[in-house]
Amino acid sequence: MGTEALARLAEERVDHRFKGLPPDADGLTVGELAAQRRNLFTGGFATPVLALSAERLEHNLALMETYAARHGLAFAPHGKTSMAPQLFRQQIERGAWGITLAVPHQVRVARRFGVERVFLANELVDAAALKWISAELDADPGFRFVCYVDSVRGVELMDAALRGAARPLDVVVELGAGEGARTGVRTEAECAAVADAVAGTRTLRLVGVAGYEGEVPRADPERVHAWLRRLTALAADFDKAGRFAGLDEIVVSAGGSAWFDAVADVFTEIPGLSAPVLKLLRSGAYVSHDDGHYRQVTPFNRVPEEGALEPAFRLWAQVVSRPSPEQAFANAGKRDAAYDLDLPFAQVVRSGGVERPAAGITVTGLSDQHAWLRTGDGAALEVGDWVGLGLSHPCTSFDKWQLIPLVEADGTVVDYIRTFF
Repeated sequence: MGTEALARLAEERVDHRFKGLPPDADGLTVGELAAQRRNLFTGGFATPVLALSAERLEHNLALMETYAARHGLAFAPHGKTSMAPQLFRQQIERGAWGITLAVPHQVRVARRFGVERVFLANELVDAAALKWISAELDADPGFRFVCYVDSVRGVELMDAALRGAARPLDVVVELGAGEGARTGVRTEAECAAVADAVAGTRTLRLVGVAGYEGEVPRADPERVHAWLRRLTALAADFDKAGRFAGLDEIVVSAGGSAWFDAVADVFTEIPGLSAPVLKLLRSGAYVSHDDGHYRQVTPFNRVPEEGALEPAFRLWAQVVSRPSPEQAFANAGKRDAAYDLDLPFAQVVRSGGVERPAAGITVTGLSDQHAWLRTGDGAALEVGDWVGLGLSHPCTSFDKWQLIPLVEADGTVVDYIRTFF
């Protein structure tokens, strides 16, 4: 992918825009600061500061590369999780087919950094965005772009915006996960009507079917498997009806971060179709994993023999107030920590250069810039101590930090991950 654009990230100057970085690093380039290999705890970093574990990141990247290959899946990890082109590059170098995204701005970021294959796991009816994507397709024969459609009206809007395009835009019909779920067509008959509408245009090309099993109501293994079989049956029915005639490959895509084992199971059952099937998995949260929601729902809990992801984030905050034996306050809050699924988890305390478990310390709430800590018996916590917090939900952790130190186990900062939200 775009090596020049990636290299220019190292030329960006460190300044007030990037919280947590050493104040005395102002004016250095990111590359110069990385070359200093400062220590996160003794190198002048200011709290709060989010750290990404270099070793755990590498472990997670390798594990999902192996998992996808083992199960015969193409992999387009969801880039909305990190919006970090440096991580996109590592994912692609690890065999990813391309990057999944959700909205046009994210596609612009990916294209700026040379991503050649994008799966937009969303409907796209914005005329300005469609015209821009069409221009990208016309200018770059190597660019592959696929997005959802789920309504005849949506097809009409897309067709109107794309008139005059040299290349048709590839679309997949999104099968909804059930009544009351998110986007997607609710019935197979309606799916056929949307497919007919696509066939009636010159600007769009139907290349497959897709959906998101994470939206299945009251999801459990039986319901998720049943919905995935509806999805693969839809692909087979469309193929039998000749809707994929002339394609070099047929796209069948699903897969969030909670049920990719079910996707792997059901996608092995896809029958032979008129063209090879691109079985596209889209899980994204794996790249950093977490200490809360995804730790609980990861499919590796059901298939431990296939490995285990490791939480790679730790948010370091400093105790700034200890008003009572039962209460303390640290200087990280909603602006710094994910909190939409779970509150952060107190994991370790650093005091005087020594790290110990955060026994007896619980995060009970977050203000904008404070973590509320309840301290039980034996919680020897003092003003000035650093508290390492585990986080839940990677997608709302990355987006609060523009430049994230990549840290080795001994505290050495070896790089800085730039995000674009």
